Amino acid sequence: MERREVLRLSAVAGATGALTLGRVSFADAAPADGRPGDGPGEQTRRITGHLPTGAPDFVYLPVDVPHGVREIAVSYTYDKPPVPEGTAGNACDIGIFDERGTDLGGAGFRGWSGGARTEFFLRADEATPGYLPGPVNAGTWHIALGPYTVAPQGLSYDVTVTVRYGPRGHTPAPVHPPERARGRGRAWYRGDSHLHSVHSDGKRTPAEIAALARAAGLDFLTTTEHNTTSSHRAWEGLWGDDLLILTGEEVTTRNGHVVAMGTDPGVFIDWRYRARDNAFGKYARAVRRAGGLVIPAHPHATCIGCNWKFGLNDADAVEVWNGPYTPDDEVTLAEWDNTLVAHVQGRADWLPAVGHSDAHRDPDVVGLPQTVVLADDLSRRAVQDGVRAGRVWIAESAKIDLAFSVTGEHGEHAGIAERLEVSGNSKVTAQLKVTGAPGCTASFVTDQGRLYAAPLPPSGDDTLTWQTTADYAAYIRAEVRHPSTTPGLPGPMAAMTNPVFVGRWG
Repeated sequence: MERREVLRLSAVAGATGALTLGRVSFADAAPADGRPGDGPGEQTRRITGHLPTGAPDFVYLPVDVPHGVREIAVSYTYDKPPVPEGTAGNACDIGIFDERGTDLGGAGFRGWSGGARTEFFLRADEATPGYLPGPVNAGTWHIALGPYTVAPQGLSYDVTVTVRYGPRGHTPAPVHPPERARGRGRAWYRGDSHLHSVHSDGKRTPAEIAALARAAGLDFLTTTEHNTTSSHRAWEGLWGDDLLILTGEEVTTRNGHVVAMGTDPGVFIDWRYRARDNAFGKYARAVRRAGGLVIPAHPHATCIGCNWKFGLNDADAVEVWNGPYTPDDEVTLAEWDNTLVAHVQGRADWLPAVGHSDAHRDPDVVGLPQTVVLADDLSRRAVQDGVRAGRVWIAESAKIDLAFSVTGEHGEHAGIAERLEVSGNSKVTAQLKVTGAPGCTASFVTDQGRLYAAPLPPSGDDTLTWQTTADYAAYIRAEVRHPSTTPGLPGPMAAMTNPVFVGRWG
């Protein structure tokens, strides 16, 4: 029977927002004397403790890893006592940092599974999804507990750490997706840049996601696991001339989530800070240094810690539509629309709107919604350039297609994200061509709100035109919606565009 040493550790001083527990140690070599307990070639320690309500965001358990270890395995549990209705119960995440330390943005990160798993392992040649394979070097490693919410009774944890001895093994060089697919030259490309697999809290494999992306008519996708880059090496053989795969991360903080879209493969972006730490700008710059875009995700989602509290000054775009369209998307859309006025007044750059599925498992639909980007080719840089410029519209599926533009009296023309420079009293005509939206209503929205709407015919195909002036509409964007399902709210979105700006202001 395996011997377990039960340690109840007292806390020692730690950094702000973190707590470091007492040290766990192992012998330099595996026991070989046949004693009961530890099996040949491995040793195990069990650590228990209790955290009160108001515990730090991160609790670090130092583990002294001796020479000769080929694998570390960790399992954990925590109690879930009953709590009154409306009170948060216990939820505790887990991850690990190696001998290089736990510094924010440092090199020591080796994996994170949040609350999706109760156990994991890592060694040179392989690791549990969410964790990075690589050498198990001697030194002080840290198991990171993240008490996401703590019940009034506190949270009791039980962590078991096993080290296994033997030859290190070889870490294969990662194979990452190429940055370019064949594409169609300058064209509108459909993509979904917020997706989860078994490498965080999703249930689908990368192969299953790639198949669903192709079935949804997508040209590109971005892998965005919660607080880990382990999926970046998991797509070998799944890309092709018809599907561009970008690497990224959903940086999941306690004050909101942000999609780091198209970061360099293997580049980890830290998440261990809150809005009050005034640190987000630093990590937004880290995303851009890694070649990615900063896109706040589901800013008004109702899950704990999901509301976006960092502001939008450091963003490249904002996810206004996340999964099936819901009232919190309506709030985000209205908030985003309000920011367009600041651009009209010349006070700020405007922030493009995007939409992603955030699909995790069945019945989540990959490509609901999808961001349709005008890009010079099907490549990482071209797609990102299109998103950054706002040459984007959003659709619930590839069944819907649209074209939107605004023209002036003398042949002036502007498409999505462009400006039609005409005098204030000049007449302008907005035109929206829609296909594949039966039962929907199309409308034009300006800085005064929704000024024109018309039902589409049963076929779902129509071309709508509306005439106004630059004085009356500083920007025009288009929406296609289903009938209302919630009293007092417009119907769920079927498709929407970014704006065309009108006039010579600014």
